[in-house]
Amino acid sequence: MKPNFKFLLSRKIVLTLSAALAAGVLLVAVGPATANEAVIRKNLPERLVGAPKIDEVRPAAIPGLWEVRFGSEVRYTDATGSYLIEGDLIDLKARRNLTEERVNQLTAVDFAALPLKDAIVWKQGTGKRRIAIFADPNCGYCKRFERSLQDVKDITVYTFVIPILGGDSAEKSKAIWCAKDATSAWRNWMLDNTPPPKQTVAGCDEAAIERNLAFSRKHRVNGTPAIIFEDGTRAPGALTAEQVERRLQAIKS
Repeated sequence: MKPNFKFLLSRKIVLTLSAALAAGVLLVAVGPATANEAVIRKNLPERLVGAPKIDEVRPAAIPGLWEVRFGSEVRYTDATGSYLIEGDLIDLKARRNLTEERVNQLTAVDFAALPLKDAIVWKQGTGKRRIAIFADPNCGYCKRFERSLQDVKDITVYTFVIPILGGDSAEKSKAIWCAKDATSAWRNWMLDNTPPPKQTVAGCDEAAIERNLAFSRKHRVNGTPAIIFEDGTRAPGALTAEQVERRLQAIKS
């Protein structure tokens, strides 16, 4: 779920995309038509209180509209940075969600760059199709997703354990990762709520969990489960088996 920025506009005007479309509003540049990135970078921070750093400004698909990127969050503004639009930009003719496509591009992760040695691995059938998951052992949605994956055929699952929910997540993560059979310990806990064994393997590389956390922070994995497909696209939340299958089929085609 995308967080909403709690900005305070100097003019106290925030136009959502849906409201703008419903009202038939066209944004007109208040300043010169040649207003550029520098103008937007100057004006937006002055008119927004508590705004994060602007990472990128570029023209949007609609003439006169500009895309403003804060991390992996995308918003839109006019050429003078006088208005802020929150919402998805839809190409109705092509039936494409341009905002969603842009966010997917921004958050894509090269599957080949994943540190698979730090993952818990299991497979079904041929295992020829692969996904990666960032999960917390105390995440209820992660458990739901783990159960859904039991209905997906010919898949290899790489799970990167990241204790981000507090409580005893860190202790559980360590116990599972350092168990004699980490895969069984993980699946027994996630599928059957069987507590991980207390006895761990001597010399276990516990630093793998910290490496997973560092990787997740680098790629802005802020919630669990976070799913990465082989084409680099990501999906948040507990997808159903049918949703996973459609994504896998789309990659194949």
